[in-house]
Amino acid sequence: MLQLAWTAVFPRKKVRGRTLLDPSTYSMRVMPQDLDILMHVNNGSYLQLMDVARFRHIAEMGGTPLSRENSWGAVVAASTMKYRRSLQLFERFEITTRVIGWDERCFYMEQVFLRRGKLCARGIIAARFLHRKTGERIAPPAVIAALAASEGLTTTPESPRLPDDVAAWARAWDVAPRPVTESVEP
Repeated sequence: MLQLAWTAVFPRKKVRGRTLLDPSTYSMRVMPQDLDILMHVNNGSYLQLMDVARFRHIAEMGGTPLSRENSWGAVVAASTMKYRRSLQLFERFEITTRVIGWDERCFYMEQVFLRRGKLCARGIIAARFLHRKTGERIAPPAVIAALAASEGLTTTPESPRLPDDVAAWARAWDVAPRPVTESVEP
């Protein structure tokens, strides 16, 4: 929690040339507060570590000043995890965060935990941007357009096609765009 607060109050600087679709990787170490009674990283701690990595990822793309100027905040709408190997006290590991796509409702991100090159866990999240004062949802295309404009770009990138497993997960958890239903008059 302290690491997340520190990252939010003192965000990293923008990395020149970093784009929305570029992955970012951070080295971290398992600390005592990350552990559960079985002395490995607690499942809830993975989610907090993912929060820290996402804050860093957004900051390095130049999203922090943009979020502050527009009173936007990113929230997780849904998440799923798969655990393969335990992380133990003081072990070093890396989290790689990448945006895998977006639609009219959410951004979809993959976050992978590796220790010495071996997969420990993989998380998928659906994130939304909300206006901090009104709670209004900010559509991902509007965020993309603002990021592009801040870089001086005249065109906005299009979302890559979501992997089939992520698209199915988004539909199952009702975070994907809903089909438009026509109203039939009697």
